[in-house]
Order: sequence, then structure tokens, then C-alpha cells
Amino acid sequence: MSTGVDAPTGPPVIVEQPRPGVVVLRMNRPAQLNAMNHDLVAALHAELDRLADDLHTRVVVLTGAGRGFCSGLDLGGYGQIPGAQDIGETQQSMLLQSRIALLVQKIRRLPQVFVAAVNGPAAGGGLALVCASDVRIAAEPAVFAASFIRIGVSGCDIGVSWLLPRLVGAGRAHELLLTARKFGSEEALRIGLLADVVPSDELDARVNAAIDDLLLAAPMSLALTKRGMWLALETPSFDTTIELENRQQVLAMNTADQTEAMASYVGRRAPNYQNR
Repeated sequence: MSTGVDAPTGPPVIVEQPRPGVVVLRMNRPAQLNAMNHDLVAALHAELDRLADDLHTRVVVLTGAGRGFCSGLDLGGYGQIPGAQDIGETQQSMLLQSRIALLVQKIRRLPQVFVAAVNGPAAGGGLALVCASDVRIAAEPAVFAASFIRIGVSGCDIGVSWLLPRLVGAGRAHELLLTARKFGSEEALRIGLLADVVPSDELDARVNAAIDDLLLAAPMSLALTKRGMWLALETPSFDTTIELENRQQVLAMNTADQTEAMASYVGRRAPNYQNR
């Protein structure tokens, strides 16, 4: 898997399968720093919808071609949503807004663990994709910005007003959303947005090490943990969370993969999961 080299022109999203159980989604508009237009957003939706029916992929790496991750909405032109030319301008704007925001909702809902390999600038909608991912690792040159307010709209966009405070705390999130200032990878690591920052030429290796760790978990255990972690940010009380955890544990304990996980852990060998 390569996350830092210029990609040739081609489909708006390049799909790779570097090893069993892993899919790489590479946004592929390098000349525009992978800015979101209709074709890119539609291609991401198509891949996310496909993953919803994929019972074999357990980890998804989201990254960008070239030197950018995703610079947000393409201000040079989003393009026409098919069929939208027959509805009003306000309706078109609402349709566009909903289509982009639905990307982060799908990422949150999918059972696969999403690893954001942030190879370069992530602004606006790009920052939203980072926040929606489950594990976030960046190269040192990566830079971030919640740039929505700079173009005359609300700084609360594409789920960032919910996600960012839960990742970095309300006080810091308020400052970042209100000022829209750029901040680098080291600050992103310090405030808790990122799990790790590495030199650009080490990003692939660091992401692969994270995948190694993730694949040690049984498939159902991995999916339940993702779901439980995000739900714990929404449950109304500690006791409610405990009740959810109890049910997740009973579900997992009654699988053959849990027996295999225990045997491989005790025997210090690689697990052989069957998703049973």
C-alpha cells in the first residue's frame, strides 16, 4: 500500500485490496488535493454501500492520492447531481449538503474499522472524514482546518460539531470551529485528534502495523467494539453503557471465534478466524 505518491488520472476513488480482510479507498483527484466534487462523493458512496454487504472486509484504510488527503468541497465547481436540475436552488443545496454529510454517517454505521491515513492537508469535509474514522494516523506534513466558516457558512458542518468535541474536548473544538485556523499534525496529536504522527516515508508502515493489531481481533469482536465505543459517547448514563457492554460480551462469548481467540492468545500463535 502506498499513501504518499502521485497517482495517475483514473477513477475518482481507487480501490485496493493489499491483503485479505483489508480494503484501501484512495481518493483520486490529486491535482485538486482530492477536493470533493460530485464524482468523488458518488464514488465514495458507491464503495461504502458495497462495504455494507461485504462480510469479509474488516478494516478500511481511507487516504488520498498525491500530496493531499482531502481539501474539502471543490470551490471550483461541485458539478451537477443527476436529476437535480429540475428542482429549486435551495432544494439542490440541501441535496448536495445531505449527500456529503451522509458519507460520515455511513462510515460511523459500517461494521468495518476505518483507519484514516492522513497523508496531507485535510480541511473542511476532509477533516470530517478524519473525525469519522476510528483510528487516525498522519504524516508529519499533514495540516488540518475546519474551514467552513471562512466561506460564509456555519462552522458546524458534516458532523464535525458533534465529532470534534468528543475527540479533542469542547473548549478546543469551539476555538477550532470558530477561528477556522490551520493546525499541524503535532498539535493534532497533542490535542487527541490523532493516534500517531510519523514521517511521510513511514506512514505506510505505521498504518500496516495498526492493521496487524486490528486483525488480531475476531471479526465480531472488532465490529462490536467499534459500535460500542461510538455508542458509549451517546448513551445517557454509565449504567446504560454497562448494560450495552454486557450484551456485547455475551454475544461475543457464544461464538467459535472467541474460543479460537482464547486458544491463539494462550498458545501465542496467529488466530484462524472463521467468523462463526
